[in-house]
Amino acid sequence: MLSTLLLFSALAAATPAAAPAAAPAAIAPTREQIEAQRYRHCLDLAATKPGEAISYAIDWRVNGGGVPSRQCLGLAYLTQKDYPAAIAAFESAARAAEVAKSPQTAALWGQAGNTALLAGDPKRALGFFNSGLAAAGDTGAERPELLIDHGRAAVELGDLDAARADIAKAVAIDPESGDGWLLTATIERSAGNLPAAEAAILKAGKLLPGDIDVALEAGNIAFTQGKLKLARAAWDAIVKVAPTDPAGVEAARLLKEHPDTAG
Repeated sequence: MLSTLLLFSALAAATPAAAPAAAPAAIAPTREQIEAQRYRHCLDLAATKPGEAISYAIDWRVNGGGVPSRQCLGLAYLTQKDYPAAIAAFESAARAAEVAKSPQTAALWGQAGNTALLAGDPKRALGFFNSGLAAAGDTGAERPELLIDHGRAAVELGDLDAARADIAKAVAIDPESGDGWLLTATIERSAGNLPAAEAAILKAGKLLPGDIDVALEAGNIAFTQGKLKLARAAWDAIVKVAPTDPAGVEAARLLKEHPDTAG
């Protein structure tokens, strides 16, 4: 789920730099074109050379970079796993976006919230997601994902009823939300409702084939059902394909913690 935090880096990587236009030399690029070029360059640096991106983004911000410079700074800190600095940058970007009435406001609050979850601070994340939901309103495209993220924070705070309410709202808006069904599976497993958890994870698997977070939860559900070989197979597969991803790290921990899944 946390892949949304690197959305703009992924977009930058997938979009080749535009070739120089064959326009007359007398026609200078507009400010918007210059800012867009700086943004793409900063995102490229954030993904590959975060230290350089931090210096670039700070200089850009000081010289009037606005929301894009702050967001890129957050992504660069996130790449370095400097979560406190990334949270501060995303929060700054979100507040600047609010002032500018930018359509990116809700998404930026979501990035701040997801980074707070990575930092192990679900209570703070909940506040950021609340701000994002307020910015998205009742019809914003970001609303379903923000509701799911709000539910994730609620799960980490132990409030399963609140999380269920969030997911019900999200799935009502987007019934094909794989993340919604994944979180439903986690909630129902935590509540001990294993048939509902299994049904939800099967739905998530169809909507998100190959997703390692789905595979991790499938292993967790299998383990809770006493299906130890299935649990180990799921966890082993995750460790092999994504050993450094948070899901891979968690799967490795579970394998070590439960050696009885061997065999």
